[in-house]
Amino acid sequence: MTARTTVAFSPYALYLREEWAGLRADTPMPLTEAELENLSGLTERISTDEVVEIYLPLSRLLNLYVESTQALHASTTNFLRKADRKMPFIIGLAGSVAAGKSTTARVLQALLARWPSHRQVDLVPTDGFLFANAVLEERGMMGRKGFPESYDLTKLLNFLAEVKSGKARVEAPVYSHLVYDVLPDQKLVVEQADIVIVEGLNVLQPAKLPNDGQAIPYVSDFFDFSIYIDAAEDLVENWYVERFMRLRQTAFRDPASYFHRYATLSEEEALATGLSIWQTINLVNLRENILPTRQRADLILRKGEGHAVETVALRKL
Repeated sequence: MTARTTVAFSPYALYLREEWAGLRADTPMPLTEAELENLSGLTERISTDEVVEIYLPLSRLLNLYVESTQALHASTTNFLRKADRKMPFIIGLAGSVAAGKSTTARVLQALLARWPSHRQVDLVPTDGFLFANAVLEERGMMGRKGFPESYDLTKLLNFLAEVKSGKARVEAPVYSHLVYDVLPDQKLVVEQADIVIVEGLNVLQPAKLPNDGQAIPYVSDFFDFSIYIDAAEDLVENWYVERFMRLRQTAFRDPASYFHRYATLSEEEALATGLSIWQTINLVNLRENILPTRQRADLILRKGEGHAVETVALRKL
């Protein structure tokens, strides 16, 4: 048996919350309490402290990356004597279901749009690139919704290629969590954006190596910076079940909801159902597909109780 090779090296510099907060410098806090309330998730209340100590330093760092990339692009197009086309800076945001990706994405969108050099910041969830329910049902994949094979990868790659090429107007499909399906008549438009945040479960997965040496692009190939939202499995499980119970009292009560049948469950039945869905679908996806991509991120936000970020790991340059 071959001994496993171990290397005492980490590609990341690790910052405790207090250390990271000090990197904010004089970055102002631009968001009001009312704005924070609107940005918060169903079970994740974004506090002023969380923004000041975690997200303001991150927005400052990302601003440096964006401005440097913009300057490099301008210099390169000048060198090549080509007409300058606006190339958006693309940020990939990955992590488990219920880890707080959507909330983090909204907060970053709001903060990054306050910097003068990149006012237009668009947010694109990859849920819209899931195959429609009819397709998933036909292929027997409804139980694996959210797994890599449930996405229309060709459509997603073409979208990212058009955005990255500087196309003036690019459309993305829209997903409804209420009806649990893609909405064929609605589109999300990315138009002359400075920054595009692409948020999804599996966006950091690498492409498979080709046999013939030809390039096989994957989603993460288009990212200029990537973030992974991390937390212990038991915490994410608790957050998922808590969210399920909240939805049972709110969105599930809507007759149009795909999950309307869960609204009439007793509390005990609802808890058991939420836990079963987590353990048989979302936990499996996390272990098999999402967590293995964590080390591909440029930055890892590790959360503790109450969604509070405890450590920040930044990839060394």
